[in-house]
Formats: sequence, C-alpha cells, structure tokens
Amino acid sequence: MNQLDQLKAFTTVVADTGNFLQLAQYAPRDATTNPSLILKAVQSPDYAPLLAATVAAHRTEPLEEIVDQVLVRFGLEILKVVPGRVSTEVDARLSFDMAGSIARAHRIIELYEQAGIGRERVLIKLASTWEGIQAAAALEHEGIHCNLTLLFSFCQAVACGEAGVQLISPFVGRIYDWYKKSAGAAWDEAASSGVNDPGVKSVAQIYAYYKKYGIPTEVMGASFRNIGQIQALAGCDLLTISPDLLGQLQALDAPLTRQLSAEMAQGMNLEAHSYNEATFRFALNQDAMATEKLAEGIRLFAVDAGKLDQMIESLR
Repeated sequence: MNQLDQLKAFTTVVADTGNFLQLAQYAPRDATTNPSLILKAVQSPDYAPLLAATVAAHRTEPLEEIVDQVLVRFGLEILKVVPGRVSTEVDARLSFDMAGSIARAHRIIELYEQAGIGRERVLIKLASTWEGIQAAAALEHEGIHCNLTLLFSFCQAVACGEAGVQLISPFVGRIYDWYKKSAGAAWDEAASSGVNDPGVKSVAQIYAYYKKYGIPTEVMGASFRNIGQIQALAGCDLLTISPDLLGQLQALDAPLTRQLSAEMAQGMNLEAHSYNEATFRFALNQDAMATEKLAEGIRLFAVDAGKLDQMIESLR
C-alpha cells in the first residue's frame, strides 16, 4: 500500500489546487482553493475557456460579483470530482473588514445554493485576522461553515476555537520558510526536519490543545514544502496537499506511522488560554514570525486577486 493510501487511513486528505482536471487520480475527500491557485489555473489553456465563458455570461455585473462567479464556477467543477467540501476564499483585501467579509461570504454561499449545492459542502475561507475570526463566528452562527487560513500562531488557533469555526489551516511551510530564512547560515536542515520542523511543531501543538480541551474545530495542516512535513503530521484531522506532493506520497511504499492522536493529547499537561481583542492583538504582535507571515500572506493574496481582476476586465 502506498503512503498516500496509508495516510488516508487516519487523516482526511484534501487536494490543494484549482486544477480540477488533476484531482481524480488522487481521490481526495475535499479540495481547497485560493486566489493564487485560481489565477494559476485560469492562465492554463485547459481553463481559459471556462474563465472566458463565465465572464461572458456575467459581463454586465460589477467586477467583484464576476470574480465571485468565477471562484464559484471553479468550486462547482471541483465538487463534481470530490465527494466532500470545497473551500472558496473571500477577497484578501477584506481581511480587516468584518462586515465586508460577511457580505462577500453570503454572496458566495448564495451562488452555490443557486447552483444546487448545499452550504454543508462549502467552506468560506477567511484570513485569521481578528476581524476575519469574528466574521467567521457570525457566519458559523448562521450555519455557514468557515476555513480560517493564513494561520501561523497559537493565539490565532485559540481564538478560532473560541469562535466556533469549523476548520483552521495552519501554514506549515511558511512557518518553516521564516525560521530557515531567519537562521541563515546557522540553519541545520537535518535537526529541523520531521517532528522538529518548526511548522510541524506549531500544528502539533494546536492539534494537541484542541483535543485536550474538546474543541471541535478541525485542524487541517497546509502549505507543505516536502513530504517529511506531511509524514510528521500523519494523524492530523486533515492535511491539504499539492498535487506534486500527493504524487510523491503515492510513489512511496514504505510504512507510514501515525504521529498525532487525540489519545496522546489527553495525557499532555497543557494550560488553557482565552483571548479578547486586546490580548489577541498583543499576543500576535509578540510573535514576529506570525505577524510577518500573516501580513505577507494577505499582501500576496491581494496582489493575485488584483491580477485576476485585470484578467476579468480584459475579457469584458
């Protein structure tokens, strides 16, 4: 049995791609997208006609509404392939706008429902800012489930759990990137890999805390740089993995050992935490890595959202 199949025995595997034509060969349960992945997809000859057709059908609508039509159209295609859920992201430029994020989420859900897809098959992706987390809390209260992304710190995870969000996506690879860059020539790859990888350690801490305190929010490790990070998080609730790394796992037959479990977490001595807006902002501020990577992530997604806007405008 290959390692991808072994992983599926104790972790839900999610495909991290906008390339729905590639999904079937890995048989993931769910799929996640973001503006960067959609932008990459629509630049491919395989998907350019889908973008053009969607824009043509809605060319008289406001730009942001056409964007949502495009995102949902990709989501609908993905849902033909995966049996579970698709994550569709609210524009990163609304990351500090709670009301704007809620309004955008409502429209995305409405478009899915108009296409016959129930809200139980959609996760609204929001950045793990204070405003994003509060928007998610309000949406969850309405039965609209959320995936909180760009999550780099323990305080973000605790706040998401307190808000009752459905799922979080802590970014393993970007945490690893920051620590590797920060260490410079002193970085020891061998000593900082596997369970000692700083990104892996962050997700393992969050997973253990949630299980210890019975927090139902799902933990989905994301943003992987290598399969060693994935192997070290075997047993996490979900892992969202790029097609390239899914292929690497599929090509390996060595035994895969479960690393995380709720039973192990129960025996850990972990202090309970709670945050209000002021203490959350201070805790995030005190974590240089999380502060920098959250800001950078929002900027990068906003740039790609702007590029997608330009592509759509050129087709109107």
